[in-house]
Amino acid sequence: DDKDEGVIHLVILLRMKAEGYVPERDIIVALTADEESGPHRGVPWLLANRPDLIDAEYALNEGGGGRMAGGVRISHDIQASEKMFVNFELEVTNPGGHSSVPVPDNAIYHLAEALSKLSAYRFPVRLNEVTRAYFSRVANLVEGETAAAMRTIVANPADSRAAAVLAASPMYNSQLRTTCVATMLTGGHATNALPQRARANVNCRLLPDDDQAGVHATLDSLIANPKVTIRAVRNALPSPASPLTPTLLDVIEALTEEMWPGVPVVPSMSTGGTDSQFLRSAGIPAYGVSGLFYENPNAHGMNERISARAFYEGLEFMYRLVRRLTGPGVT
Repeated sequence: DDKDEGVIHLVILLRMKAEGYVPERDIIVALTADEESGPHRGVPWLLANRPDLIDAEYALNEGGGGRMAGGVRISHDIQASEKMFVNFELEVTNPGGHSSVPVPDNAIYHLAEALSKLSAYRFPVRLNEVTRAYFSRVANLVEGETAAAMRTIVANPADSRAAAVLAASPMYNSQLRTTCVATMLTGGHATNALPQRARANVNCRLLPDDDQAGVHATLDSLIANPKVTIRAVRNALPSPASPLTPTLLDVIEALTEEMWPGVPVVPSMSTGGTDSQFLRSAGIPAYGVSGLFYENPNAHGMNERISARAFYEGLEFMYRLVRRLTGPGVT
């Protein structure tokens, strides 16, 4: 889903070479299999086997982009962090028996009760540098109760009314807190038998400064049923947020104003995943920035797309950005 940005990065190198441009710092382009291909390919493989090839002060990656509505540019979002990803398996086992003689101790009922408790639970609101900046700036782009709630939550994350207003939006809710949701369910082995096993997968997206052990303990305490075992089947990779470095953000803001006057730059935290998680975990700050403005891109669909105009504008933006970051006077 990043062929457009891969092409842009290569074209930038070709254009600079043709112009005879000599940067004052190294420019490294790494085109790899993405984060969905697993830990043994792409960026994780490079970090484990050839870290010298991508040892950098910081990285520019996918994950950011411009938001549009009705053909109007709303904001230029810069991804500076992303949530950590962990799966927990909830499992209940039982001796079973014939369905004609049911007993209260039923594996599916125990699991259903656990999932019901999970569905009603909300992790506490906790903001970080990136989400605080996000809500502070987006408050200027929305109106009414939502804008007021954003300003209130930045000033006081413990304000339950403001949190409730924002939580009505799945997008805003996911910026406020760690989330856990049931994604897969299996149970029983025959229509006329008591279930001997029931399982559910719970996918959790942790805030960058959250703790897997703490989330596990919260699930244990919430479900509070010894018959339900909870184990992590994919551990979270610690990935601290990249600092909102003024040197970098100032250049991005100046270029955004130059190309799209009046469009604000908004730092953001991705709720999904990119390769930046591996870079951040290895101590390389990464920023999702592209200059590509999207409207209904149908992400991950068979017809995922952007306009030709957006592509060429993104190319020009990234060319200017790389020139300014690698030219004289930038440290």
